[in-house]
Amino acid sequence: MSLLETIRSPADLRALPLHQLPALAEEIRKRIVEVVGRNGGHLTSNLGVTELTVALHRVFDFSVDRLLWDVGHQCYPHKLLTGRNGRFDTLRKSGGVSGFPDTQESEYDLFNVGHAGTAIATAVGLARADQMLGRSNNVVALVGDASIVNGVALEGLNQAGTLKRQFLVVLNDNEWGISPTQGAMAEYLAKFRTSNFYEEVKSATKRLLPKLPLLGKPVFDMIAHLKEGIKATVSPGQVFEAMNLQYVGPVDGHDIFHLVEILEMLKRAQHPVLLHVHTTKGKGCDWATAEPGKYHSPKPFVVEDGKVTIQRGTGKSWTTAFVEQLIALAEQDDRIYAMTAGMLDGTGLNKLAERFPDRCRDIGIAESCTVDIAAGMAKAGMRPIAAIYSTFLQRAFDQVFQEVVLQGLPVMFCLDRAGLVGGDGAVHHGFLDITYLRGFPGMVLTAPMDEAELGAAMRFGLTLNQPCAIRYPRDTVPTPTPDCPPFELGRSRRLREGVDATILCYGVTSANALAAAEMLAESGIDAAVVNARFARPIDCEMVERAFLSGGAVVTVEDHSVSGGFGSAVLETAQELGLTCTRFTRLGMPSDRFVAHGSRAAQMAECGIDATGIAAAVQRLVESGWAVPTLQEEPADRAALLRR
Repeated sequence: MSLLETIRSPADLRALPLHQLPALAEEIRKRIVEVVGRNGGHLTSNLGVTELTVALHRVFDFSVDRLLWDVGHQCYPHKLLTGRNGRFDTLRKSGGVSGFPDTQESEYDLFNVGHAGTAIATAVGLARADQMLGRSNNVVALVGDASIVNGVALEGLNQAGTLKRQFLVVLNDNEWGISPTQGAMAEYLAKFRTSNFYEEVKSATKRLLPKLPLLGKPVFDMIAHLKEGIKATVSPGQVFEAMNLQYVGPVDGHDIFHLVEILEMLKRAQHPVLLHVHTTKGKGCDWATAEPGKYHSPKPFVVEDGKVTIQRGTGKSWTTAFVEQLIALAEQDDRIYAMTAGMLDGTGLNKLAERFPDRCRDIGIAESCTVDIAAGMAKAGMRPIAAIYSTFLQRAFDQVFQEVVLQGLPVMFCLDRAGLVGGDGAVHHGFLDITYLRGFPGMVLTAPMDEAELGAAMRFGLTLNQPCAIRYPRDTVPTPTPDCPPFELGRSRRLREGVDATILCYGVTSANALAAAEMLAESGIDAAVVNARFARPIDCEMVERAFLSGGAVVTVEDHSVSGGFGSAVLETAQELGLTCTRFTRLGMPSDRFVAHGSRAAQMAECGIDATGIAAAVQRLVESGWAVPTLQEEPADRAALLRR
């Protein structure tokens, strides 16, 4: 039996002889590579944090103590050590182990967390509450993948410095986020790793001061001031100690014996401490350390003779289609400048950076800052494109409002990973962007159905003198339909005629709706299919035609049904004085979260695959005919139709 197989809880780990811990770490690495190779998932971050995780569970008892994860995707070793090794083969599968901390899985997971920057602040809250309730447990926040540069993380550090009790922040510094760490903080941390000058000065000062003759107080004060001056000049802990956190490090994050020794010491410190740990992303696999960004979150792969082959889909991804269109547009328009928040590879902008290195920037894990920079560039006359995952744009809601929409600035938001995201699950679904963006006056929301429409939407967005958002999923681009007409503000695209029902789709769900219409035709039901293209402004003529057609009306979206595209259609119908008794909205449920699994399975669960759409239409059609009505015509009807 392997060492890992004997670990059913961290108590088993603490019972192991110390000398066996490196062997256990290697078994953990092997297990992670094996499972991620089959299922896909986050690889290099977890390989880099293995020894650190083992050491933390060796020193602390997190059934009583607190462990908070910042950037939850680095939790795989933690899961293997907390009783989930037996189910780890189900990682990211439907009904299996989540790729992120999950409170329903284990008492050792305190928060369901997938966004960066949150651990220090929530840990401060736990520490304060525990102290007030008379508990003497320890609190540890493990920060990794460059999330220390996030504004909330820095705000959390500021609050941590006010604590009068044990509190440990472990800074897992691997020089990378998802992409290489960006900004001045990255350069500052790099100096920590390469300079031991201050520690040498401090050591020499300790040796020399006792040998000095007895001095008067003024001279002694001068020497003390000199020490502080030297420290302020060269100390790697200057920033953190200014926040009242004792700085320790940097230390080797792969020296498990030294980590245990230091953690045992810091565990007893009754004041806030920041332990700076230097790790290597992808540690243990040469091919992973050589390209840590490529293997940050790979699809399933096979390793043979040191060569890695990643399984590729049969078609082009939306992300690839986006960056190809962007490069083509950038070649024609010098005003275009693209940026992202720590997702250079994930959004495809690394390809743009290769072509136009001076017109692309990764701001780091700082979505709010990214949006504000985009606003400033737009104000100065550029055409900034902010490529941000839908779920992460939520972190910049106020900046979208205050600095972009309120100013009426032409920033284009390209929202990757919109809708259901598959294996990453609830923490990463882009299920609210329509809801929170369509309430902004002057915001244009659009969604293409294929690659041709994506290019058309981006070209259209560059003609606007107002903000816009284009959403697309983590998926393969559907086969383009012929003769893609250009985008016109607030105008839909009719894809199929039909008299029994009208399926109103938003973007990517159009392909499923067309397939559903073919299935319905075999049952004698003739369904029209329309790609709305816009969720704001809605095509009023599209709504009027559908509601007055005499048939059933179904809206379909890869988004929550609460406040999404279907809600916008209903609101428009009400404003137009239209009613329809055979109407339903299809989308992600608003009363629960959709768990991790394949995107196809999630779409089926939500009823927005072809089978689900066809079934919903058939139920409405067979429920009986109802006469559509037009209520008293509103005074502003003409204005609504022009909207």
